[in-house]
Order: sequence, then structure tokens, then C-alpha cells
Amino acid sequence: MAPHAMNPWVAVAYLVAGVCFILALRGLSSPATSRRGNRYGMFGMGIAVVTTLVTHEIASLPEILGAIAIGGGIGFVIARRIQMTAMPQLVAAFHSLVGLAAVLVAAAAFLNPAAFGILDDSGAILAVSRVEMALGSAIGALTFSGSVIAFAKLNGNMSGTPILLPGRHAINAAILLALVFFIYGFFDSQSPVDFWLVTGLAFLIGFLLIVPIGGADMPVVVSMLNSYSGWAAAAMGFTLHNTAMIVTGALVGSSGAILSYIMCKAMNRSFVSVIAGGFGAEAAAGSGEAKEQRPWKRGSAEDAAFLMKEAESVIIIPGYGMAVAQAQHVLREMADQLKKHGVGVKYAIHPVAGRMPGHMNVLLAEANVPYDEVFELEDINGEFAQADVAFIIGANDVVNPAAKTDKSSPIYGMPVFDVDKAKTIFFIKRSMGGQGYAGVDNDVFYMDQTMMLLADAKKMVEDINKALAE
Repeated sequence: MAPHAMNPWVAVAYLVAGVCFILALRGLSSPATSRRGNRYGMFGMGIAVVTTLVTHEIASLPEILGAIAIGGGIGFVIARRIQMTAMPQLVAAFHSLVGLAAVLVAAAAFLNPAAFGILDDSGAILAVSRVEMALGSAIGALTFSGSVIAFAKLNGNMSGTPILLPGRHAINAAILLALVFFIYGFFDSQSPVDFWLVTGLAFLIGFLLIVPIGGADMPVVVSMLNSYSGWAAAAMGFTLHNTAMIVTGALVGSSGAILSYIMCKAMNRSFVSVIAGGFGAEAAAGSGEAKEQRPWKRGSAEDAAFLMKEAESVIIIPGYGMAVAQAQHVLREMADQLKKHGVGVKYAIHPVAGRMPGHMNVLLAEANVPYDEVFELEDINGEFAQADVAFIIGANDVVNPAAKTDKSSPIYGMPVFDVDKAKTIFFIKRSMGGQGYAGVDNDVFYMDQTMMLLADAKKMVEDINKALAE
């Protein structure tokens, strides 16, 4: 499988592919340019795949092309059928496949190193290749098992609350030390026992790291697993002597890590604490104390329609509840009706709204919400004081003023929307019982200017639309 390394056109092709991947990441940083970014990524991957097929000695090209066709067909069908609300668990599932692929490549290289061109003159695997192989298998196995758990939590197959195993930090530290020990053992002796122990322990640590992480931190987990999958691919790129894999993996790994760090800052979470497996989860898990009974006002669809029709400005704050109810399309219809009445409508998106980075942006884009109406937290937060209506649909923690006032709260310090400054607040949620991912009661429920609209988000917005039409 040795590539024709002396061919300069190979380096040029991989360079062009790398530039396309960089442009893809740049395009994906904004909803307005995300489609163009996707096209760059597809074009770059096409160049990389064709170059690899042409410049490597492949045993059976028809089998490789057949596998590509089958995999591409499956991906196309899934992409066409998947609901946007299920996108986070789909991303987690794809991450698991990347991790598993890295493990399989590492295992293939270990079992048949001659085919990979990684043997020295004595017939032993090159020392540097042993390190790359062990790291690729370890990171890939961790990514696979961690992504499977993330998928189960996001898909509802497992509880989204933190599962706190006794002594988990000591167990995790012991397993990580054992991983380092056996990686060195494999490097030193090329022992099959060491290789398979590294792989098995990495599968285990991936499970143990993600289980204690609760639903509130799932956006960080998804982006961090994305980072892990990139580093696994980069490690396998070294084993395969494939420049494109190294560049692509490094781009994905570094961008995922940076995104995770940004999101941790947006949630006032410690980056190290989250990736180390739920340090501080005890506080979040134990914060769901019994609420005192406080007076609150219940509103109706007619109330919301009347007051919003008379308003000059309405700011909509969507959250995961909108995603669950699949209310993005009727929400856009509501905004269109309000604009016909001369009302200014804007959407406020928190960096960690939903269950993966950009979740709300994807849903609003699917509903054809104009990009120039969608604003990030830092760009719109100052406008709530002049807004007539703050319309909260399925969000909770990202509008909770406890993040600014209650130092004992697990969300204290987290940047939140200043909805409490709006003249009127409409808050759609299923019932007064839910407390959001963080398990913290929300003072916005009980404010004088707040009307609670207790119903399924889609049904409530449909009723508001009917009232606006009348």
C-alpha cells in the first residue's frame, strides 16, 4: 500500500484538498455560508479519495469502489430521512464509526504490518509506527465507546442525568495510568497482549468518561468527541503515510477542541472538568431541590397573539423544547404573520442551546428563517431592555437569571439572555414541573411581566397563529 511519495502531483493534490477543508471549516462558522462550506468539504474529500486510490497499490479497486458506493448510498438515505431534531444523536453515531474505523485500521496494521510498509530491516514494526498505532487505537476506541454512550443519552435509550459511579475519578485515573503503561509496553516489546489491553482499556475509559456527564453538558461532549475522532484519524494518517488524513484529522481535532473550550466558557463550565468525566456533576445532580410554591400567571394563545400583534419588537428565544416539538416551521409562520402587522422580529440563539453546537441554527435554517434575523447572545442581549416581548419557546437554563445572582447555583456565571428586562415575557413549556437540564428553578416563571403558556410548543404556536389570523 506504499504511496508513490516522489510524485509531486500527489503533494499538490493533498495540498488542494487541505485548503478545501480549511475553507469548509471557515464556511461552516456561519449559517449563511454553511452550504458553501459543505461543498468545499465534499470537493476536498473527493480530491483526497481519488488521489489515494490512484497513487496506492490497492488489491481490488472494484471492491473499494463498491464499498464507497454502499457507504455513500447509506449516508445519502440517512441524510434525506433524518429529522433535524435527531441530528445530535446522528452526529454522535457518526463519531462512533470514525472511532471504530481507527481501531480497525490500527488492528489491521498490527496484524499485517508488511502491507502497510512499517517494518524495519529486522522484521519488527518501526518504533514510531508502534506509538502511532497504539495512540490511534486508544483514541479511536475511546471515541467509539464514548460516542455510543452519548448517542444513547441523546436518543433517550439512557437517562440524560449524570450517572455517578462511586470512586469514578480514582478508577479513571488508574485506567489512564494503565493505558500509558501498556502503550509504553507495546512500544518497547511489540507485545500483542499490550496492544489489545490498550484497545480494551480505551473502550472502557470512553464509557466511564461519558456516563457521568449530564444532558446539560451534551453540546460540549458532542464537540469533544468530534475532536477525538479527528485526532484518531490523524494518528492513523501517520500509520498509513497519508498526508491528507493527517491534515484533515488535525483540522477536525483542533477545531473540535477549540469549539468545546468556547462552549465551556459559554456555560461557565471547566473545560478540564467536563472532558475528565463529570467533575462537579454532584452539584448539578443534587440541585433539583423541592421548589417553594410561588404565584405565577398562566396565559393563552389569544393573550400572546393580541400582545405580540400590538408590539413593536419581539425577540424569540428557541431551545431544545422547540426541537423536540418540531415547532420551527410554525414558529417561522408566526414570525411572518407578525411582520405583516409591522412587528420587528428577531431570534436570539445561545451558544449552547439544544444538544449540539449550532442545533438551533440548523433548525431555523431548515424552516427558512432569514439569516439576518438570527443573532448570537453577545449581539442581541442589549436589546431586551427595549423589547416589547421576549418569546421563549422550549429554552430554560439560558434565560435563568440565577446565573447572574445566585452564587450557589450550578449555572452561576453562565452568560444568559436578559429576558427579565423585556416588557412582557411569554414562556412556552409543557408544565411547571420541569426545571431544565441543570435542575434549577427559574425566577422568570414568577415575574410580574411573565405569562406561562403551558402546552406542547408546536400546538401552542399553531394556536397563536390561528389567533393572529383572526
